[in-house]
Amino acid sequence: MSLTRRNILTGAAVAALASQLPVRVALAQGGDKVVRIAMPMDFTKVYTFVTAEYNQGQRDYITMMNQRGGMGGYTIAIDISDHANDQPRAIEAYERAKSQGAVLVDPLSTPVARALTPRALEDKINMVTAFSGRSDAADGTVFPYVFPLSPNYWTQAGLLIEYFKQQDGGSLDGKTICFVHIDTPFGKEPLPVLEALAAKEGFKLQAFPYTPPGNDQSAIWPQVRRARPDWTMFWGAGVGQTVALTEAARNGLDMGRVCSSVWLSESDMDVVGRDQTVGVLKFEPCVSGREPQVIQEILTEVVGAGKGAGPEDKVGTAYYNYGVMLAALMLEGVRRAAEIAPDGPVNGEWLNAGLHSITEFTAEGLIPPTTITPEDHQGGGMGRVARWNGEAFEPMTDWFSANQDVVWEEVRKYSSEFAKSGQ
Repeated sequence: MSLTRRNILTGAAVAALASQLPVRVALAQGGDKVVRIAMPMDFTKVYTFVTAEYNQGQRDYITMMNQRGGMGGYTIAIDISDHANDQPRAIEAYERAKSQGAVLVDPLSTPVARALTPRALEDKINMVTAFSGRSDAADGTVFPYVFPLSPNYWTQAGLLIEYFKQQDGGSLDGKTICFVHIDTPFGKEPLPVLEALAAKEGFKLQAFPYTPPGNDQSAIWPQVRRARPDWTMFWGAGVGQTVALTEAARNGLDMGRVCSSVWLSESDMDVVGRDQTVGVLKFEPCVSGREPQVIQEILTEVVGAGKGAGPEDKVGTAYYNYGVMLAALMLEGVRRAAEIAPDGPVNGEWLNAGLHSITEFTAEGLIPPTTITPEDHQGGGMGRVARWNGEAFEPMTDWFSANQDVVWEEVRKYSSEFAKSGQ
């Protein structure tokens, strides 16, 4: 085995990353059985707050599994490049991956995923859109080759509302929930579900959009304070999240009643101040920290052996573990595909069958039991609520799902429109 690697850097050093990419992990020789996965991602423009740690987790997990002999006799070969959230560059990377025989692509970008969706469907190349892309891609009957493999934003919003309800004695009737969000399609995405749940549960929903990227929210949060919310959800990413937290604290909001989507990390706490943010809540799709068995194994077999893909202090962060989560699901799909058809042929349809046979998979306790079917590509919609205690995110609930009837009503509404129009 040989490995050509460039460390994925964070902070100021990420600006130099573009000159180091693409990164190719060459792990198979001669006639070895290979599954090729492409990871064209945004390392340098918009998604820099997450990509480095997410991809580091993916690479470390894949390295570990390849060292153990691969999946069902197949070695995983990955190709990593920087599309900088630019659609023409992403399309070029996708077409290159297709020509090289990639059977799965993970772009980690909502606009890029949306642009690539028609191509992936036509070419029968599986595309992972975890925490990005279209929420209606949960409908596998319309999007057979697009896999969120994770709770979409509608599911996250529905689960958080259920948590609020449980905390308030089983009723939100007459309560006020403020929704502070970046004024982009991503930021607006939860609104249909929140509006439907407001009508169903009887709470008042007040939305406060802010201009991207969100580095000035000073006019928004005094309005939130004056609304006297029972609960506040904030929905952004990167600088928008740290500014939101800073303003929420400055305006005296109770951190124990302020809650985020998946996009909140230890790095955000460091920016705002670990003690200033104690109590803030977030949706959690997998276990954070280094306690999960699979993270311990990575530390021993990969990082401890000097083969880690990035800084050791990032191992076990929220975004690193998201990457491990998705790599584990992808490779479980490969393992299942190899069980179904040991001799291939290795193509998009082969892996698609494997992904659709993932059943009650937990990645050694890292994630809730996840089952992917031809109908449900988000995997059941389970997650949990976690609280920042000043040092780490600690779970406040067990894994659960909620309001999936409302979520799937929206999923089918929008997926049926895509089926008719292609948009």
